Amino acid sequence: MDHLYEKTVSSEKIYKGRIIDVSVEKVALPNGAEGMREIVRHPGAVAVIAKTKEGKYVFVRQFRKALNRTIVEIPAGKLEKNEIPADTAKRELYEETGYQCDELEHLISFYTSPGFADELIHIYLASELTLGDQHTDEDEFLDVLELTIEEAQQMVLTQEIYDAKTAYAVLYLQKMSDK
Repeated sequence: MDHLYEKTVSSEKIYKGRIIDVSVEKVALPNGAEGMREIVRHPGAVAVIAKTKEGKYVFVRQFRKALNRTIVEIPAGKLEKNEIPADTAKRELYEETGYQCDELEHLISFYTSPGFADELIHIYLASELTLGDQHTDEDEFLDVLELTIEEAQQMVLTQEIYDAKTAYAVLYLQKMSDK
């Protein structure tokens, strides 16, 4: 067994929400002492780097209440129960931007904040896009942007792009364009 492993002694769900659940877990620490961990349980999510036929990339501008500001992001959304991540990626791309894709490639998956959350996000590259109508959720308001890599890089510097998944996407696009 891993010498850093923390065994769960007890777990109590203290919040059950529409998107997340929160639990408090008592754990046995590697040194024999006990500790408490607050853990956010999340169903997982996807994000999509979508390339247009013109060589631009699709982003959305959206107000994020947790930050109390508007930021620019790649299209993204949470997995529904028993949903395959690739299907979620296609659905979210279509709902948020109106774009449908003929090609979808999984790039990478990573945990967003493993210190307190179990959210795993899957990043996809979508191409061969066809534009239709946006179908956002009733409580979702956003603008669709088509940006060059250079424009997106500038938005990272000005903190208009300010989240990890989108910063990762911009870095990925920059590295791919350097090849």
